[in-house]
Amino acid sequence: MNVKTDTKEKFHAITVLDPVLSASMTDQIAECLLPYLQNDVKSLVLILKNVTELDSLAAEKLVMVQQKFYENSASFVICELQKPVEDFLDNNNLLEMMNVTPTESEAWDIVQMEEIERELMDDGEF
Repeated sequence: MNVKTDTKEKFHAITVLDPVLSASMTDQIAECLLPYLQNDVKSLVLILKNVTELDSLAAEKLVMVQQKFYENSASFVICELQKPVEDFLDNNNLLEMMNVTPTESEAWDIVQMEEIERELMDDGEF
């Protein structure tokens, strides 16, 4: 899986460069994304603007990876879905399980809000 990584202060922005995420790439998806949980900056924004096709196994792997991030107090937001990919996820009842935003800027906002929520919860404010 070909990706471009951009590290920000609070998260990593990962852009998938491949046009297709297929079942044969499911292990690569986890191998590429889960190591970020070992970093000081754990949260991740996954940019899928180049992906025009996704199969169900790859989509399910993304849901699993997202759950792993949230289990480890890290954000995982997917953004810039192409319409066919968004429709596929919606038709397979996976879209509602994912944290998805239309733009990268909105994904950044979600990461920052979740970071504030975690800090407040750690301080016992909630």
